This record gives sequence, C-alpha cells and structure tokens, in this order.
Amino acid sequence: MSRIWNGMAAVALAGFMLTACETTTGKTAGQNVGDATISTKVQTKLTGDRMSNFSRIDVDTERGVVMLSGVVESPEQKARATELARQVDGVRDVKNNLQVQSRTP
Repeated sequence: MSRIWNGMAAVALAGFMLTACETTTGKTAGQNVGDATISTKVQTKLTGDRMSNFSRIDVDTERGVVMLSGVVESPEQKARATELARQVDGVRDVKNNLQVQSRTP
C-alpha cells in the first residue's frame, strides 16, 4: 500500500512541477524567453535600419506573432517595418498597427 501512495505522490508532484512552469499568461518559461528574444531582435533590426527612423515603434511578441505599434511618417515606412520584422528568425506573423503621421514643418 505504501508503494501505491508513493507512486501517486510522485505523479502528483510531477504534474505540479509541469504546471508551475507556466506563467499566468499560459506560456511556458521557454516561450517567454523566445518571445522576448524575438522582440529584442525585431527592435534591434528596426532601430538599425538606415533607411528610416523607427525610434517611435513598440514591439511586442506573443507566441511568435509580432505586434508593431507606434507612429511612422509614411505608408512606405509602415510597410518597411513589417518587412524588417518578418526577416527575424522565429517570427510567425506580423500584426502591423502602426499609425502614419506626417511631420509638420
């Protein structure tokens, strides 16, 4: 009987440990790190682009889907931001919520 209880306790403990690896968002620690890495790489790619000024773009990633938000100066810049984000490894899709706002002289 003791072996049965020990076995059940081991199974319960393993189940608890697997559940504890998920965050309140429902993502595992590995998914959080992966998404954070993707966001960082996309942000680096955007800020490193010499053709545009992408300093006003926020990047968030959820399970490989990159969400871009903020302001750009032209429709061409909006398209360029999507193009650059898609070049990053691990990006499954890009949701471009950028707003076009021309500079006023």
